[in-house]
Amino acid sequence: MASPAADRSAADQPAAQPAPVPGERARHCGIRARLSSMLEDALDRCERFLEDHPFERGLWLVVAFGGGIVAWVTMPVQSDWIAALLAACAIVIAALTGLDDERFPHLRLAIAGLAIMSAAGMITIWTKSALLGQPAIDRPQVLHLHGEVIERREEPAKARARLVLKVRMPDMEKPVRIRVNLPMEKDVPGLGEGAVISLRARLMPPAAPMLPGAYDFARTAWFDGLAATGTVIGDVAVERPSPHDTTLRSLQKTLAEHVRARLDGSAGTIAAALASGDRGAIAPVDEDAMRDAGLTHLLSISGLHVSALVGAVYWLVARLLAFIPWIALRIRVPIAAALAGALAGLAYTLLTGAEVPTIRSCIGALLVLLALALGRDPLSMRMVAVGGFIVMVFWPEAVLGPSFQMSFAAVIAIIAFHSAAPVRGFLSGEHHGTLVRVGRSFALLLATGVVIELALLPIGLFHFHRAGLYGSLANVIAIPLTTFATMPLIGLALILDLGDLGAPAWWLVGKSLDLLLALAHFVAGQPGAVTMLPPFTPASFVLFVFGMLWLALWTGKVRLWGLFPSTLAIVSMLLTPTPDILVTGDGRHVGITGAGDDLIVLRMGRGDYMRDNLLELAGLEGTLRALDEWPKARCNDDFCVADVERDHRHFKLLMARSRNYIDDMALAAACERSDIVIADRRLPWSCRPRLLKADRTFLAGTGGISINLSDGKLRAVVQSQGQHGWYRWPDPEPGFNPHGSREDKSARIHEPRPEVQPAGQTAAVATLRSSPPR
Repeated sequence: MASPAADRSAADQPAAQPAPVPGERARHCGIRARLSSMLEDALDRCERFLEDHPFERGLWLVVAFGGGIVAWVTMPVQSDWIAALLAACAIVIAALTGLDDERFPHLRLAIAGLAIMSAAGMITIWTKSALLGQPAIDRPQVLHLHGEVIERREEPAKARARLVLKVRMPDMEKPVRIRVNLPMEKDVPGLGEGAVISLRARLMPPAAPMLPGAYDFARTAWFDGLAATGTVIGDVAVERPSPHDTTLRSLQKTLAEHVRARLDGSAGTIAAALASGDRGAIAPVDEDAMRDAGLTHLLSISGLHVSALVGAVYWLVARLLAFIPWIALRIRVPIAAALAGALAGLAYTLLTGAEVPTIRSCIGALLVLLALALGRDPLSMRMVAVGGFIVMVFWPEAVLGPSFQMSFAAVIAIIAFHSAAPVRGFLSGEHHGTLVRVGRSFALLLATGVVIELALLPIGLFHFHRAGLYGSLANVIAIPLTTFATMPLIGLALILDLGDLGAPAWWLVGKSLDLLLALAHFVAGQPGAVTMLPPFTPASFVLFVFGMLWLALWTGKVRLWGLFPSTLAIVSMLLTPTPDILVTGDGRHVGITGAGDDLIVLRMGRGDYMRDNLLELAGLEGTLRALDEWPKARCNDDFCVADVERDHRHFKLLMARSRNYIDDMALAAACERSDIVIADRRLPWSCRPRLLKADRTFLAGTGGISINLSDGKLRAVVQSQGQHGWYRWPDPEPGFNPHGSREDKSARIHEPRPEVQPAGQTAAVATLRSSPPR
C-alpha cells in the first residue's frame, strides 16, 4: 500500500501532456522541410547567378562603399552609426561561418564583401567628419578681423570678389577659415593670396536648409572647413601685401583677364570659363539660359573639357611620333602619347583651380590613358568603378552632391548603353555607303543624348527641383561644337597670342560661342523647356538610383529587373504633391500655393535668392505675388489673415508681419479663430490655434517647414538632419519628434475640428477690424 508521502509526491508531478498526433507531427516536419528546400534552392540560384557574372560582382563593392557613406549621413544619431557597424560585422561573421565554402563560395564572399565595404564607407566619412569638420560660429556677429588671405575668387558679374581668410575668432581656440564677399568698390591693391589684412565683417553661421529639400550649405561648409560666411563692411587695410603673383590662382586670374580682353561680351566670359575655369564674369541671364537648355555642364571644367584636351594631346603626340621612324622604332608610342596626355591633363587641372569635379575628371582621364598604354579597354565599368572609389576615399562627401552623381551617372549611362546587345548589333550591321554610316552615327549620338538626359533628369530634379527637357537635342549640337571647334580654337588663339597673331582665331572663337549662346537661349525659351517638381522624398531618389545601377551594371536579361524600381520611383516623384504652405526657419518668409503658377508670399524680399528658392521648392514656374494684394487675404501693418481652400475644406491662416506689441486678449481671440498661426516672434501660451502654432519657439526646433493641408502632413528640415556636427540643435518644441514617422502626430497636423468656419465668415484679428479688406 502506497504511503501518504508517495501520494503527495505523485500529486505534485505535472500532468502528462498528450502525445502529439503522428499526422500533425509529420505535417510540421513537411513544412520545415519544404521551407529548408526553398531556402537552399534560392541560395543555389544566387550562387549560380554570381558564378555566371564574374566581371560585374566587383562593381557592386564600390556601390556598397558609396551606400555606406549615404547611410552614415542619413542615420540621425551616433548610436545608429555604431549599431550599423556592429550589424555589418555580424553579417560578415554569419556569411563566413554559416555558408558552406565549397557549396556557396561566391555567395558567402559577396555578402561579406558588401557588408565590409558598407562599413568601410561609413568609417571613411565618419573619420573625415571627425578630423576635418569645422564647427560653425554659434550666432551672427559683427567683428573686426585680422588674418591672412588663403584664396581669392573674382566674380565680376556680381561686382564682388570672394575671399577665404584664416583668422582668429573670439570664441575659438585655433585659427579658422571664413569666407567673405568683398564689394569691388572696397578692393585695394595688394589684396591677393598670402596678404595679411584687417577688416570689419558681418558674419553668419553657414546656413542650414531653408526649407525641406533645399540645399544644405552648412554640410558643405563643414567639410570645406568654413566656420562662417559674411560680407565686408567698411574699408580693408592691407598690412602686408601679397608676397608674390606667381601662384596658380594668379595665373588663372591672368589667363581669364587675357581672354576677356581679347574677346568682348558674353562670348569672352564663356571663353574665359573654358580656358581657366573662371565663371565669375558670366552674366546671370546667360547662365540661366545654359542651365534651362541643359548645357550648364559645358561651363564647369569637368570630364568633357579634360577628356577633350587629353584626347587631343594624345592623338597629336601619337601621330607626330609615328611620323619619325627613329623614335617610333625605339619607344612605345602609346606610352609616350599617354604620358604627354597625362601631363597636359594635370597642368589643365591645376591651372583651372583644381576643384573636386576637375580632379575627379582628371583621375578618370588618367585611368583611361593607363588602360590605353597597357592595351586594355579604356571605357569599361571597372575603370569607372576604380575612379569613383578613389574619389570617395578622399572626398566621401562628394557622393552627396549633384556634381559627382551627374558626372558618374552620365559616364555609366554611356558605357551601359553602348555595351547593350541591340546597340552593338546596330553598330556592327552591314554598311551601305558613307551616307548610311553617317546616319547611323547621328542616330546613335542622338540616342545616347536621350539616354543621358533620362538618367540625369531625376538627379537634377532632386537637387535643383528643375530640369531642362530639351537638353538631349541641344547637346547633340553643343557638345561637338565645344569639343571640336571652340576649345581647339581657344588653344590655337592662345598659342598665336605669343606672337600677337591670335586675332583671327579669337574671331572664330567668338562666332562659335555666339552660336552656342544663341542655341541656349533658343532652347530655353521654348514652351515646356523646363520642368519643375516640388521636393520628393529621398527614398524615391534612392530607389531610382538603385534601379538604374541594377540596369547598368549587370549584363543579360537580368538587368531589366532594374526597370521596376526605377519606374516605381519615377511614378512616386511625379505624384509628389505640391506643398500648400512653406515657412522658412526664421518665420519671416511664408509662401502659399494655389494661385496657378504664382506663389503668394508674406514678404517680397530684396534679392533674387529668396524668390528663386521659394519658387523652386514649391515646384512653380511663375512669380511671387504679395499677400496683401491677394483677394483672399487682408492685411494691416501687424498681421495678415488668409482664407485657403483645399479639398472643399477651408483653413484660416494668421501670419505676423511685424513685432509690434499686440494686446494679449485680442491676440488670443484671433488665434482661437484661426487654424494655423505663423510668426517670426515668440507668441504667448494663450495663443492656441486649432491646428498649428508655428512661432519662433516652434520653428527653432523644427527649422523650415512645408505643410500639406489635404492630408495634414508636415515636413521639417530637422527631420533630414541628425546629430552631425554641421547642424546646430536647439531645444525643440515639446510634442514634436523630429525623427518620428510622418504618420505620427509629431509630424502631422491634427485634423480640423468641425467648428472650422467657412471662408468669408471668419472674423479678423482685433487689430484688423479697423482695416478694410484689400
